Amino acid sequence: MFTFPLVYSFTYYSFTKIKKIMNEEIKLMKGNEAIAHAAIRCGCDGYFGYPITPQSEVLETLALEKPWETTGMVVLQAESEVAAINMVYGGAGTGKKVMTSSSSPGISLKQEGISYLAGSELPSLIVNIVRGGPGLGTIQPSQADYFQTVKGGGHGDYRLIALAPASVQEMADFVGLGFDLAFKYNNPVMILSDGIIGQMMEKVVLPPFRPRMTEEEITEKCPWAAVGKPAGRKRNVITSLELDASLMEQNNHRFQKKYRLIEENEVRYEEIECEDAEYLLIAFGSSARICQKSVEIARSHGIKLGLLRPITLWPFPSKIINRYADKVKAMLSVELNAGQMVEDVRLAVNGKVKVEHYGRLGGIVFTPDEIVGAVEKMRNEE
Repeated sequence: MFTFPLVYSFTYYSFTKIKKIMNEEIKLMKGNEAIAHAAIRCGCDGYFGYPITPQSEVLETLALEKPWETTGMVVLQAESEVAAINMVYGGAGTGKKVMTSSSSPGISLKQEGISYLAGSELPSLIVNIVRGGPGLGTIQPSQADYFQTVKGGGHGDYRLIALAPASVQEMADFVGLGFDLAFKYNNPVMILSDGIIGQMMEKVVLPPFRPRMTEEEITEKCPWAAVGKPAGRKRNVITSLELDASLMEQNNHRFQKKYRLIEENEVRYEEIECEDAEYLLIAFGSSARICQKSVEIARSHGIKLGLLRPITLWPFPSKIINRYADKVKAMLSVELNAGQMVEDVRLAVNGKVKVEHYGRLGGIVFTPDEIVGAVEKMRNEE
């Protein structure tokens, strides 16, 4: 059983407004279940995964829904996490919409394959429902995979586009967004969530059905795809290997140019009560949900507290955080870890303002009052 304070998880979910459209079906489901249903509806061609708590409901839901009978989507439980990510590599290489999901230790096992996907510039979607570590750790929720995701857990100079949902609705919405971004930039995308969002239940409006791409559409939209040898065309070869160092350097320069383009165009964040804030919380995912209540409590006590929630952990909203550094007295990075995102916050402010970290470890989840207490401590230390 999870020990996080469910009252906050279930009550404060206003980050993504539920669509109020007549005749639109609203369902109650877990975040993991929303991922699975959204995958079917977004035209996913294949899911390859392996069970691990707290994300096993993704695979279980797909098995119950049997999309191979309705949309033709392949659902396969691989023999291991390593096998699953290499199946994703194979499917992505043919231009198909493919995905996998796992939790922290399982994502660690997938890192070599993720680096191969990035090096081959293959669009794909990876879901990480984070649990506590290091090692086997605990099945309780955590946000300690920030480094593994944002800093690149695999080898080489590469980046993953990282989306951090803060509600079950966003778990569903980010599947379609993730695939769109993956194919826009020919790059793997990760949905970085945690055991709270994955296991909690909320109302969700599932995305409309998208048809799976036809072979003709794949040939048109993915000219790089390995689809045999069409008449009059050269056979495509998918690889991340280049033995000529000068050519490999050219590849890397191309990757870095693409990453700069992503940084320019795909930064996403949310601002809550930031207009007049004297102190600013920076938090993502489930931590941001709890921080929203902290903002309400602090303001009832006369403390002008705001919350900035990064939605993309990479590209990180460094510029907007830097702008707030000219307006606020201090910032507090709130994370369910020992202090990971705080490094990027400090880089963003470039010494303009004091930045502290507050976190809990080992699967313990902080309360809104704890965060308010940490803010009050910062105020007293000025």
